[in-house]
Amino acid sequence: MILSEDYLQNLFDKTLPHLHSAADCGVVLEGSIAEGFGNSSSDIDFLLIADSDADLPTMPSLLFLDGRRVEVRTRSVRQLAEQFSAITTAAHGGPGAIPEDLLNRCQRLLHSFPLRNGELVAKVKGLMSVDDFRTTVREWWAHHARQSMRYALVLRELGQDEEAAAWTEAGLLQAVKSWAAGRGETYLEPKWLPMQLDRIGDDPLSARYRTLASLDASGLDPAAYLTEGARLMADLGVSGAAPGAGQITVARADGVTTWQTGDRVHVVRGKQDVFVLGDRAARAWRSLVFGRPLDLVLAAADAAGAPQAGPLIARFLRFGLVKAAWKGDGPIVPAMPLAAPPGAVTPPPSTARPLVALGGAVAGDADAIDLVPVPARRFSAAAMILVWSNVLVENAREDLVGALDREQWSVAELSARRMLRFALRGVLSAYGVNPLPPDSEVVRALSLLPAGAHMDGIQAEARRLETLTIDSVAGGSAALTALDGFVALVRQATGAHGFPSSFGSSDGWRQTLEIGYDWLRLGAHLDADLPLDEASDLLSSGGAQPHVATT
Repeated sequence: MILSEDYLQNLFDKTLPHLHSAADCGVVLEGSIAEGFGNSSSDIDFLLIADSDADLPTMPSLLFLDGRRVEVRTRSVRQLAEQFSAITTAAHGGPGAIPEDLLNRCQRLLHSFPLRNGELVAKVKGLMSVDDFRTTVREWWAHHARQSMRYALVLRELGQDEEAAAWTEAGLLQAVKSWAAGRGETYLEPKWLPMQLDRIGDDPLSARYRTLASLDASGLDPAAYLTEGARLMADLGVSGAAPGAGQITVARADGVTTWQTGDRVHVVRGKQDVFVLGDRAARAWRSLVFGRPLDLVLAAADAAGAPQAGPLIARFLRFGLVKAAWKGDGPIVPAMPLAAPPGAVTPPPSTARPLVALGGAVAGDADAIDLVPVPARRFSAAAMILVWSNVLVENAREDLVGALDREQWSVAELSARRMLRFALRGVLSAYGVNPLPPDSEVVRALSLLPAGAHMDGIQAEARRLETLTIDSVAGGSAALTALDGFVALVRQATGAHGFPSSFGSSDGWRQTLEIGYDWLRLGAHLDADLPLDEASDLLSSGGAQPHVATT
């Protein structure tokens, strides 16, 4: 230790008055100072062990005494026994199943320095064999090293050289920590690794690691660095990560579903996030065959019109839309212990506006893998309303034409207002507004939307049309022309310019059902509210009219 036992005993005496009760507790010093590391800025970490089965708080108390920061934790004997038992239980699921914090807490106690009630401390430490724990830590680090190096190999194959080098560096650190743990250096915190290697003493493997500790220090290019790193990792005793053809495959990610509307491909993650793919990204996505070796996947993407698709597939991988797997050994799940937790990355949401057009979400460019900036359920609900609003526009127009033909001016005015408001429902839905405001407020609700070339014209024309009157043939004709022009403007802005005349022919109605069915399937998958009760019948019929015989 860098501090004397007398100093630590004296410091604990100063700590006692600040504690509720420490009578008969075992007291140990744990952490970097107990391990023989540390410096003048290191915490003084006291653990109090109560000879009871009480549930003591996990959260530490911080005190500032004698110019040092003192951290006090408490555990009961029962809690510590359960802690050691949990290590054994978790290890049955493989070394990667052991939680990092649990391993760290057990390690700190086993290598702690006793200060009070040594018999109780010895009793607790005797709950786990030091040799068994050393093996557990060695295998734990080896598991993470193996996963990191495998991931580096994936990234190299995808053309991500710098990222591959970074994961090689992580894998080497984990591998040498595994090697050091086999020699008794089980302290988990990586920042003390240089001192752990110093304590082990001169060794060719340690010297090689110091040379390869980082890409910059090695003087190698990324490809050579990975090659040398993989060789050193094997020499450090970590097997199962050697480069080899066909070892890496592409695997399906749990909870990820593909939905296509027209030509637009969407990928839904965990029923929460919607990613929209640009044209080239969509071709790369469609070319994926799960279970196929990665090199063949890249060749298939090239043949499908997405050459050099490695960076795109790397983004699919980072976003958790696919997985990489090691042949015969399951998914590759890299992690950096004592760092950020592993898991899929969520990119910043797309800034494209509107969010959704009739044919799907708006993608930034051909390589886009854009996160739609609304939850999946709201996205699908808004898209369904966008379709349905266009159906209602067609219905209201039919009513308007009929009223004008019979010179029913009041009916015509009401139909014209409905046509306007239904069109605005589509505008608001295209921008992700869901639930919608009442129809009486839709014109004013346009102020919620970002300004733009389309929106300025739509808002001005909507205010004008809101007050139109129809009391003559000429007025009715002018109103219909104005409303048709407004609907065309709205449909251009929301990608619905090709929407069929739903009620003009059987073919038009068939096309309408086909458009609606694509979105209804997605909405049903996400448990979104359907726009009307009849929509469930369309789903159950597979997109066909329920009473018409098919040929």
